[in-house]
Amino acid sequence: MAGTRPEAGAQRRGRRIMMTRDERDAFLTAQRTCRIATVGRDGAPHIGALWFAWDGTALWLYSITRSKRWAQVRADPRVAVVVDDGHAYGELRGVELTGRAALVGEAPRTGEPCPELAVPERLFAAKYFGTAEMPHDGRHAWLRLTPESAVSWDFRKLPG
Repeated sequence: MAGTRPEAGAQRRGRRIMMTRDERDAFLTAQRTCRIATVGRDGAPHIGALWFAWDGTALWLYSITRSKRWAQVRADPRVAVVVDDGHAYGELRGVELTGRAALVGEAPRTGEPCPELAVPERLFAAKYFGTAEMPHDGRHAWLRLTPESAVSWDFRKLPG
C-alpha cells in the first residue's frame, strides 16, 4: 500500500467498529493533536505529541527540527501515529497510521516557496491560527506521512 491511500476494507479486526473513509477523513480533519512514535538508534520507541493537518491522503506533521523526534525520523523514517478521542468507553474512537515520514520543504521552514506545502500550510494555518497564511518561526519543518496502513475504531458503533 505504499504511496496509496489505505482502504477501509484492509482492516481485518474490528470491522464493525471501523470508520468509513468519510468518517476517518472528517475525524482526522477535526482533531487537533496526534501522538507520533519514532524509533531510536537502539530500537527504543519515543512518543511525542504534535499538531498536524490531514489533506485526505497524507498526514502533515509540523515538528521542531531540534527535537529528538526529528533526529530519529532523519535516521529512521518509520513512524506510527495515533489520533484518538473520547472519555467514556462507548465514546472511544481513533485512527492509527503507519508508514515512513518524509521531509518536505526547507528545514527549518522559513517560508521559501514550496508548492507541495501550499495545501497543508493553508489547512494548518486555518486550523491552529485562524489565519489564511502560515506563520513561519524558523524552528519547525514539515514531515509528510503517506500511510502504508490505517486502522480505525469507533466504539460508538458498538451495539447496546
